[in-house]
Amino acid sequence: MDYQRRARRVPLTADGRKSVKKGSITDPMPLVPSSTSDKDIHAIKGPSIGSSVIRFGYISCTSTSASCPALILLSTRVFQMHNPRCKSLIIFIQLVSIIGFCHYVIGIRGEDNNTSAVKVDVGIILDLETDVGKVMHISILLALADYHANTSRGAIRIVPHIRDSKKDDVEAASAAIYLLKDVQVQAIFGPQMSTQTDFVIDLGNRVRVPIISPATSPSLSVKENPFFIRGALPSSSQTRAIAAIVKNYNWREVVVIYEESPYGTGILPYLTDALLEINTLVSYRSGISPSANDDQILRELYKLKTMQTRVFIVHLQENLASRFFLKAKEAGMMNSGYAWIITDVLTSLLDLVDTSVIESSMQGVLGLKSYVPKSKELDMFTRRWRKRFRQEYPDMDQVELNVFGLWAYESITLLAEAVEKVGTTAIPKLKKPDTRENITDLDALGTSEVGSLLIDSMQNTELKSGLSGDFCIVDRELQPSPYQIVNIIGKGDKIIGFWTEKDGILHKLKMNGKTDKTNNKQLGVIIWPVERDPTTQAVIATGLGPDVFKEVIQSLKYAVPYEFIPFPIAHSPTSQNYDDLVHKITSKEYDAVVGVITILASRSEYVDFTLPFSESSISAVVPVRNDDRKNAWIFLKPLKAELWIATGALFVFIGFVVWALEHRVNKDFRGPKRKQVGMIFWFSFSTLVFAHKEKITSNLSRFVLIVWVFVVLVLTSSYTASLTSMLTVQQLQPTITDLNDLIKNGEYVGYQKGSFVKDVLTRMKFDSSKFRSCSTLEEYNDALSRGSKNGGVGAIVDELPYLRLLLNKYCRKYIMVGPTYKAASFGFAFPKGSPLVPDVSRAVLKVIEGETMNNIIQKWFGNETDCPKQDGMAIASSLTLDSFKGLFLIAGVSAGSALPVFFVIFLYQNRVILATDDSIGKKLCAIAKVFDLKRDDSNSMSKNLPLQSPEIGISDGLGESPASEGFSTTETGTPVHETMSGTIEERLHIYSC
Repeated sequence: MDYQRRARRVPLTADGRKSVKKGSITDPMPLVPSSTSDKDIHAIKGPSIGSSVIRFGYISCTSTSASCPALILLSTRVFQMHNPRCKSLIIFIQLVSIIGFCHYVIGIRGEDNNTSAVKVDVGIILDLETDVGKVMHISILLALADYHANTSRGAIRIVPHIRDSKKDDVEAASAAIYLLKDVQVQAIFGPQMSTQTDFVIDLGNRVRVPIISPATSPSLSVKENPFFIRGALPSSSQTRAIAAIVKNYNWREVVVIYEESPYGTGILPYLTDALLEINTLVSYRSGISPSANDDQILRELYKLKTMQTRVFIVHLQENLASRFFLKAKEAGMMNSGYAWIITDVLTSLLDLVDTSVIESSMQGVLGLKSYVPKSKELDMFTRRWRKRFRQEYPDMDQVELNVFGLWAYESITLLAEAVEKVGTTAIPKLKKPDTRENITDLDALGTSEVGSLLIDSMQNTELKSGLSGDFCIVDRELQPSPYQIVNIIGKGDKIIGFWTEKDGILHKLKMNGKTDKTNNKQLGVIIWPVERDPTTQAVIATGLGPDVFKEVIQSLKYAVPYEFIPFPIAHSPTSQNYDDLVHKITSKEYDAVVGVITILASRSEYVDFTLPFSESSISAVVPVRNDDRKNAWIFLKPLKAELWIATGALFVFIGFVVWALEHRVNKDFRGPKRKQVGMIFWFSFSTLVFAHKEKITSNLSRFVLIVWVFVVLVLTSSYTASLTSMLTVQQLQPTITDLNDLIKNGEYVGYQKGSFVKDVLTRMKFDSSKFRSCSTLEEYNDALSRGSKNGGVGAIVDELPYLRLLLNKYCRKYIMVGPTYKAASFGFAFPKGSPLVPDVSRAVLKVIEGETMNNIIQKWFGNETDCPKQDGMAIASSLTLDSFKGLFLIAGVSAGSALPVFFVIFLYQNRVILATDDSIGKKLCAIAKVFDLKRDDSNSMSKNLPLQSPEIGISDGLGESPASEGFSTTETGTPVHETMSGTIEERLHIYSC
């Protein structure tokens, strides 16, 4: 680049100064380089400061490049500076001006004059008259800014062309034609409405330009439109989650309320199929037109009210849904007994619904919305988004970022990455068709040469750990993420569970969105619609405190009008508690506090309490042990382990004794060894059911069996009785017997949110990190059911009235344990010095002394006879060995005595073998062989052998020489006493080992 410096001659005065008038500025031209032609930057003269004149040079840019940088050559000559400070100030101002001007020029170069960047035109069609459109608009701008901020991506520059469809299908189509025909964009994001997207998709298919739309209607098929990419979850992806909620509560019939538009009708076949899979019937489909007036909506609601079904699934957009729920409240259908489920779009955009509508008409509604995991990146982006939103829409109330804004950010990011993958060379414009006369705008549309490349790059891609989680596009369809199940309470929603395609309903997810295996597959506690008076819309307060208060006011001698105002106590650590409720009296928000408010010294300092209407104490409730009736091995429970072992051992012993007594004389106890071993086990165990068929011949065996059969009779009878008791009697045994066990075991402890019981637990040395607060009986039940290991508690510590309510509702699941600690009583709170306190106190005495109080107590705590008493209940327990020691001793002694008697007789009968001089081993071997031979009492050896001969011996030649010629056997195994002949020595030789 050629820079030339030129100086303009200025006449000087006699003292050397320029003849320039003070304060005048000549040739005023901006010091900004021209972007279209090569022009000199003229000098700016003046102004004169004091006696000094600043003289500026100027630079001519002779390069033909429009992006030529301008350099300022400053030639400063200060004449006769009388003040040094002024000189320094002038120099400082000059430097600041130069630096600022350079940054300005560099900024212009980076944004507009970078000739090396390839510009890619992208169309954006949004309904900027809607809040959702504005949300996505800001997200798209930030996505492009983040993409261009990456210096490594300087070769590609995406230029957005934003058009407003103005909530009109024709405007959306016109905008798409303009972008494709005149701007020749390479891709289009939008439109956001399903009806608008349908025609734009057809245009995209025609010109081969990718259409990335957040429309949720499943009727827009990606399979039938090759250039359509869905940048949001279709409404059909939530149908199985809705069916899981319906199945969780065993609802058999539901009513579907949908919007009569492509958005609303597209979900119907998918939802019906999902409900049929769980055997739930869609009893009625109610279509609501977006243009329906309030009277038409109310007539449809009254029609629904006449039906038996009380479960409704609502698939409406936020504007129509707001009017619908207001009318549902007016029709008296937002009270207890009704269940409402709203779909994901409405739940995700709940911030756009008027708060008054939520608080008055949507309390207790269940909803689904896509799960967005929390992250630091999301928090930082949200702050940036809010700041940019205020800049773009300063006159609009702040709108919160939602999942559609996150999906728009992710979609534009993927599109930018796809453009970068296509290449850094210049992307050509659309290929124009052949020119013909009188062609329409549609005929004039060209064909994109890179659209197919962009589609191929984007149809299977993923952003790992994006702002909305894992943003995954498979076959041009956004893949489902976990769904949150929420319960609308107060001004917002409360998460009560999750649903995933793999695991179904879950109570909790890990931080990364994966399944937490330690959690039960169940939902948290749900607060269903709150009941109000259908005429006055006043809150219908129920409970022990309100009921007593109503009776007290009625017993006064004068009328006291009153109105109940709910005071919510949430689970947040910063939420209000009962002390805050009492403080509402001092701030004059409430005139009195009615409920089971404990009279404490700290509270009585700023309010006056009436006389107590109920005493209070603190105790604990724990779960009972698991019901063994559901145990597959309950048949082993009647007998303790040691009793099973002892019984089995005695069975084997009796079998052995009977076999030993019958082996020589009973053919049923003879045979191969494996048969005899089997007989030992079979015979004794067959006596258990008296199924033995073997005949007993020995008197000793009969004696043993007589005693044993009696033992078996007693044992089986006791087993049957114990098992029957276990199968029929509910055991109410506590899992924990003392509060100290909770401290030792490190168990979590539950208490009522906002109650002073938390301070009591702290004084009892409980670890405050193990505290978990609950607000309702259902939450108590849920926490106790899950236990400490699964996110619940091991015990609930609270005041007796609350615990009695819990036991009255779940009397067979929980039991009260531990000592009871005395606490203050319940009373009504009034402002200090209120004249109502004496009169209300006297009325309280009248109520509690009469029958009315008993009726109220029975109403809330129930009749004690309705739930079996826990203290006096007979508890079936396992039988122990101690219970059968006597019987086992008798059986053992009888069998143990019969066996020695038998062996004494046997040894006596075979004493000739013992009288020999052979070794002990050979004698035992001979005795064993004799025992194994069958005995014939008609021809016993004791009669045939001359046992009195003193010359009998078995040592000479035993086992060494063959049998004598006089000895013979008729067959193998023939009893010896039936075939023996010859001398005694020969007859004894057969017993040699």
